[in-house]
Amino acid sequence: MIIDELTGKPVISEELCTGCGICVHKCPFRAISIINLPQELEGRCIHRYGPNGFALYELPIPRVGKVAGLVGQNGTGKTTALEILAGNLSPNFGLQKVAPPRALNEFFKGSELQAYFARIERVKMAYKPQAIDRLSKVVRGEVGELLAKVDERNIAGDMAKALELNEVLNRNIKLLSGGELQRLAIAAAAVRDADIYYFDEPSAHLDVYQRLNAARVIRELVE
Repeated sequence: MIIDELTGKPVISEELCTGCGICVHKCPFRAISIINLPQELEGRCIHRYGPNGFALYELPIPRVGKVAGLVGQNGTGKTTALEILAGNLSPNFGLQKVAPPRALNEFFKGSELQAYFARIERVKMAYKPQAIDRLSKVVRGEVGELLAKVDERNIAGDMAKALELNEVLNRNIKLLSGGELQRLAIAAAAVRDADIYYFDEPSAHLDVYQRLNAARVIRELVE
C-alpha cells in the first residue's frame, strides 16, 4: 500500500501489488478482494471498458462477397467488435473517453479498415443483435406483420419458409419461444436490402437442423 498525496489515505498500488493477500485478510468487512487479470495482449487496443476492464485488441476485416464468422468463448469481445464495425459503438482506443470521429481515420490509416470506416456512413447495414429477448419488448404485433413491415426485398414469404416460421406467422411476438425469436430476428435482418449484414450469435436457441437453415440463409446473402 501507499499513501495518496492528495487524500492522505492508503491506497493499493497495482504496480507494486504482489497478490500476497495480506490486505484481504487484514481489512474488515471483506472490503478488499484480489482478482487476477489476464496478461495484456500485444497489439493495438481498440476499446476498453474502464481502467481495469475488458479490452478489445484489433478488429476483423469485413470483405465484399465473403461470409466471416467470429468464434470464441463468452466475454472475448465478439459483440463489441460487431458493434464497432456496425457503427453502433464508438471505440475509445484504450482511453477513458470517446474518441473523435477523425480518430478512426488516423488510427487505421493505411489499412483496409481505414477504407471500411471511411465509407461506413454511406453504406446500408442490417444488424441482428445478440439480445433477442428485447425484440418481444420493443416490437408489437404478429410475426407476419413484422416481416412484412421490414421486408425491403419482397422475400418475406421465402424467408419464413426457409427458417420455418410459417406456423407462427399469425402468432403474437410476445408469445414466441427463444428459438422462434431467434429465427424471426434472423429473418427480419435478412429481408432488409443492405450492403452489409451482421448477425450476433445467430445459432443461440437453435437446434442443429435450424442452425443449418440459418447458415444457408446467411450464405445466400452473398450469392
